[in-house]
Amino acid sequence: MGLCGVVVMLSLCGALTPALGDKHSLFYIYTALSKSVHLPGIYDFTAMGLLDDREIDYYNSKDQVKIPKQDWMRENMQPDYWEKGTQSRKSKEQWFKVSMDILMQRMRHSQTDLHVLQWRVGCEIDDTNGEITYLSGIYEYSYDGSEFLSFDDENMRWVAPVPAAEPTKRKWDDVAILNQYTKGYLEKECVDWLSKFMEYVKESLRTHTPPDVRVFAKKSLSDPKKLTLTCLVTGFYPKDMRLSVRKFHNPLPDHLLTSSGVRPNGDGTYQLRKSVDVQEEDKAGYDCYVNHVTLKETIIKQWDGDSFGGLVVIIGAVVGVLLVLGAAVGLIIFLKKKRRNDTPPQNNHQNYTLM
Repeated sequence: MGLCGVVVMLSLCGALTPALGDKHSLFYIYTALSKSVHLPGIYDFTAMGLLDDREIDYYNSKDQVKIPKQDWMRENMQPDYWEKGTQSRKSKEQWFKVSMDILMQRMRHSQTDLHVLQWRVGCEIDDTNGEITYLSGIYEYSYDGSEFLSFDDENMRWVAPVPAAEPTKRKWDDVAILNQYTKGYLEKECVDWLSKFMEYVKESLRTHTPPDVRVFAKKSLSDPKKLTLTCLVTGFYPKDMRLSVRKFHNPLPDHLLTSSGVRPNGDGTYQLRKSVDVQEEDKAGYDCYVNHVTLKETIIKQWDGDSFGGLVVIIGAVVGVLLVLGAAVGLIIFLKKKRRNDTPPQNNHQNYTLM
């Protein structure tokens, strides 16, 4: 496959959710290329840890060092954690090289073409009322963007969706201790690390940041006879935010609004934007209603004469956020279609090649 077949996706990682009674996830994603592509930020092998979809650690084949991507990781994890993690990443890098060669031979793929082998592993929990409940585990491999092999946690067996994965499935299913380890890793070890990381996150969020609220209005792109009223709330921490666009103090239903969803700013704070299209002569009586844990009083802002013509400010704020995010995270390579790392303990699968 030529380089034109590669789809490069920026991983705009979501926000950490510190509130109790929520779902949380810990995933590790490993990506290996069959050959170098010599493009900035794209390496032969990368690995990253994601806590609630936010990058917490990173490794690439050029620097060959596992590094923290969050201050709370840097502050709480001891030097030997990073040293052992680096050695683990190096071992997996070698495992991927061997496995890639085996798969390419098995599929009779040319060494001159570019191929991608990816592994995603991790777990999801719910901590409603402070009690940890295991929800699911993911342990899956993809080759050139297509599902190759995955672990059925409930039945403790491997699932091969393509014929080329059958030899690996048979080999790994024949090793009962390997499947027992994989199930235990997803349901116990991964959950333990996820719980520990969440405690560090909650501790780091003791200092909350109040939101900055701005309102803007511009001509609607879909109907020049209408105005788009936008409320932008940014710089708040933690993530939980109540934002309503109201008409005469009555919240508008969600289906009438356009929402950006809560997005990270790149500095540990978040932003949320909601908009509504209204008739230009009917713009009176609308306001932006904001409530956050950091506020002693609710913020209410109305659209007035000063808030019109702010389109450039909105675009600048949003583009700035995306640029910060893009610079803050690594590139994940996908081929053919989008597919959806190593937790701190060593994973035994590096001892089992894909033969």
